[in-house]
Amino acid sequence: MLLGESISAVGWVNNTVPDAPNIVELPMTDVAGAGIAVGAALAGRRPIFVVRFQDFLILNGSPLIFYAAKLKDLHEKSAPIFVRAIAAEGIGPVHSGVLHSLFMHFPGFRVASPMTPGEYEEVWRGYMDNDDPFICSEHRASYSNKDDLPDEIAAGADITIYAISSTRFEAKKAARLLKNEGVRCNVVNIVWLKPFTLTKRITEPLKESRIGLVVDPGHEIAGASESIAYSLMINTGFPVKALGLEDRTKCLCQPLQNRAPEAGRIAEAAKELLAGTGRVFT
Repeated sequence: MLLGESISAVGWVNNTVPDAPNIVELPMTDVAGAGIAVGAALAGRRPIFVVRFQDFLILNGSPLIFYAAKLKDLHEKSAPIFVRAIAAEGIGPVHSGVLHSLFMHFPGFRVASPMTPGEYEEVWRGYMDNDDPFICSEHRASYSNKDDLPDEIAAGADITIYAISSTRFEAKKAARLLKNEGVRCNVVNIVWLKPFTLTKRITEPLKESRIGLVVDPGHEIAGASESIAYSLMINTGFPVKALGLEDRTKCLCQPLQNRAPEAGRIAEAAKELLAGTGRVFT
C-alpha cells in the first residue's frame, strides 16, 4: 500500500512507482498524510508513505514522532510504516532540505540513506524483517545511479572520509582531487544512520589513517555528521571533523548560497585537517 500526494499526476515519483493497485492519492493538505499512513499501519498494513520533499516532514512529523515511534515503548504495539523521504539539491530554500538528522534524534525510528539499488533492497529487507517505523532518506541524485558504490581504501591513507547520501558522489571526486596533491584518502560509505553500528569496516580505516572527516548534505550543527563524528572519535580516540551545510538557510542563489558539500569543499576541509598535523601543501 503506497500513499502520497500527486503520485500519478507528477511523474510517478521520478518513475520509481509503477502503475499498480493499492496506490492512495492523498489530498494536498501536507499535515494529514502521515496520520492516515500510521492508521493504515495500525490496521495491519505495511504502508509506504511518500514525502516528495523532506521539508514536508516537519508538517507530517507529529503522527510519526509522537505516535508511530512511541507505540512500542508505551503500548507494546507497532506501526511499521516505510517513509520515503525525498531530498533534492537546487529546488529552492523550502523544497531541498535534508532532514534525516531530525529523526535520528527521536527514539523508535530506524533511519537509512541508500544511494544504490542494492542498498535500497537491503533497507527494504530491514523494514520487512522489523516492525519499527523506517525513515528512508532518499536523494534524487540516487535515481540516475545504477552502480554499486564500494568503499575506497588506500594503502597508507592520510585521511578517511565518511560520506552520507548525495555527498558520497562528491567524496569520491574529492579523493581524486586529493590524490593529485599527494594525499591518500579512504572513502567509507554510510548507509545506516540509525542504528549506527561501529563495525570493523567503519573503524579500521580510521585507525589506519588516524584522522577523519564525516560529510553530510544536511546541516552540520546537531546533525548526522556531528553525531557520527562524535561516535567515531569516542570509539577510536582519533580526531574526526563534521562537514555539512552551514548554520543558515539552504539556498543556491548568490549571495545567500549554502550548498551541500561539493568535491572542492570536501578536499579543502581534508587539507585543513591535515595541515593541523603539520602537513604542508604547495
